[in-house]
Amino acid sequence: MFCYQCEQTFQAKGCSDFGVCGKTETSAVLQDLIIYVTKGISIYAEKAREYGVIDPKADLFVLKALFATVTNVNFDDEKLEKIIRDSIEVRNSIKEQFLTSYEEKTGREFGESLPIVTNWQPAETTEELLAQGNKVGILTEIQDENEDIRSLRQLLLYGIKGMAAYADHALILGKTDEEVMSFIHKGMAALANYEITADELLSLSLECGKANFKVMEILDAAHTEKFGHPIPTSVPLGAKEGPAILVSGHDLHDLELLLEQTEGKNVTIYTHGEMLPAHGYPELKKYKQLYGNYGGAWQDQIKEFAQFPGAILMTTNCIQKPQESYFENIFTTGNVAWPGVKHISEDKDFTPVIEKAIEMEGYPIDIPNKEIMVGFGHNAVLGVADKVVDAVKEGAIKHFFLIGGCDGAKYGRNYFTDFAQKAPEDSVILTLACGKYRFNKFDFGDIGGIPRLLDVGQCNDAYSAIKIAVALSEAFDCGVNDLPLSLIISWYEQKAVAILLTLLHLGIKNIKLGPSLPAFITPNVLNILVENYAIAPITDAEADIENIMQPAEA
Repeated sequence: MFCYQCEQTFQAKGCSDFGVCGKTETSAVLQDLIIYVTKGISIYAEKAREYGVIDPKADLFVLKALFATVTNVNFDDEKLEKIIRDSIEVRNSIKEQFLTSYEEKTGREFGESLPIVTNWQPAETTEELLAQGNKVGILTEIQDENEDIRSLRQLLLYGIKGMAAYADHALILGKTDEEVMSFIHKGMAALANYEITADELLSLSLECGKANFKVMEILDAAHTEKFGHPIPTSVPLGAKEGPAILVSGHDLHDLELLLEQTEGKNVTIYTHGEMLPAHGYPELKKYKQLYGNYGGAWQDQIKEFAQFPGAILMTTNCIQKPQESYFENIFTTGNVAWPGVKHISEDKDFTPVIEKAIEMEGYPIDIPNKEIMVGFGHNAVLGVADKVVDAVKEGAIKHFFLIGGCDGAKYGRNYFTDFAQKAPEDSVILTLACGKYRFNKFDFGDIGGIPRLLDVGQCNDAYSAIKIAVALSEAFDCGVNDLPLSLIISWYEQKAVAILLTLLHLGIKNIKLGPSLPAFITPNVLNILVENYAIAPITDAEADIENIMQPAEA
């Protein structure tokens, strides 16, 4: 195996033998095969679209297959192998639809030569399947590939993976977009072309950023139409006496279904990690059993889950290897899976989770603690935009910092805590994703009634941050890059790559990225990003702040 798709990859070079995330060599090889076979489906799906054929089954399969390969999602080898074997039926179906439509509209049989993946067949045994997978990994699929081309191929692939995850979130809530699905197939089909050039890959990566912006837009619409616009909300960090369920991951729909099923059962629901923003949505807030937030970001779950006295439900990604101390108390649902962990199927009957919570009895007493604020999405912030603009014009607010992104356990992430604490007192901090746990419990005060720390939401709520930035640029009649706004981004996995490509598509420059630069980015590719977008690695918090603030003071 070889994998370097996440920030914590071994020695910032790549994982072999086993993954830092916990995936085995078998899981990694099966995931490589999933990427490979998905290219075959996308080739036919893209061609079918040229002749008016859209197959929702193929679209959904590709989204979920790609999502299964995102970091910290699916570690279950049986499920991964099933995706590979099921892919052949999906591919053959869209292939047949394409060939039929082609013949009907052209009056002749299709005779074009297509990449070998369009006819690939899985071996009968798992051992033979793994041997096939070893031939299509990052370093083996294309022999003697230029390292810069490989870097650009991975940049595009990881952007598509992150985008597919967001698209799947939106589709669960009934939102999809043909422009998005069309690009996913286009991008995956392009990755099956071994003659693709660096310029073509760069262009596709920016196009991926454009399509991902659309994904985030429709996901924002899906969330706000279903659950209402987030409103500023105070969230307890303590606990209530009685049975408890902890919900982690990203899926608000799963949380809603659990809230519906726990009505009247005296079970308290707590959020964890990226689920914290759920407390700001009116249609989720109305459930009295949704009480508070427990713990912090995903990488602390081994310690935190062991101490939680109730059932735990993992939705979407962010799972780590469950420890023996809580193995019987944790459940998965949706795309996330771990071998031996009880999985809630597509019927979303959470009865086993609820029963486990009641059996464990939960907290023996109420535990008081402080509260933190969430719910500063674009609707809430833009509702007081005039006050923000006035504060800037009057000099009360000198700068905006977006400090957020994916958190992780790797050394160096204390930089983001230091940066937030040392940010000038006349600045406002926007934050999103689980990176906020580095500093969201500190009291930053306010500026004329405007909180200095504004929690915009989950990682996909980067759309909200962008919308706020665009609104400010319009108010000041300037470009986003001319605003007193700096982006300090922490990254971990492929959703962050998709968001980065969106920022590049929008032409946003001077992004500081950390705690380390992606291992899959070669020096030559990094130079392109530096020259065109002024991307820079983080250094020292105090020095970076001084460097950022100098132009504003000149």
